[in-house]
Amino acid sequence: MPCYRCGARQTDPVRGASPWKRGVRRESQVLICPDCQRLHDLDLDSCRTCGSTALICRLGEVECRGCGAVRMARARAFAGSGAPPGLSAEVEAALNRVLGRA
Repeated sequence: MPCYRCGARQTDPVRGASPWKRGVRRESQVLICPDCQRLHDLDLDSCRTCGSTALICRLGEVECRGCGAVRMARARAFAGSGAPPGLSAEVEAALNRVLGRA
C-alpha cells in the first residue's frame, strides 16, 4: 500500500519499528510515509470523542488509539473495491514477472 499523499511505496524495513504510520482518511485505513508525516495538514479523520487522529480501521470499525472509542465505519467507505487506483495493473505486472508471462 502506498503513502496516500505522495504515492511512495513502503519498502522492507530495517530491524526495528517501521517509520511509516497508519491513519484513517475518509473511513479507510491509509499509510503515511516518514516525509509526509512532517506535514501539518494530513487531512486525516479524527475521533468524534477526543479529537485524536490516532485511528485504525478494521473489519468495518474505526477505533481510536487515544481514548479507545469504537464506532462503525460508514457503509459508503466499503462500496467500491477499496483498492488504490492502478493497483490491479501493478498486481498483474507482478504476476506476469513471477509466472514468466510475456
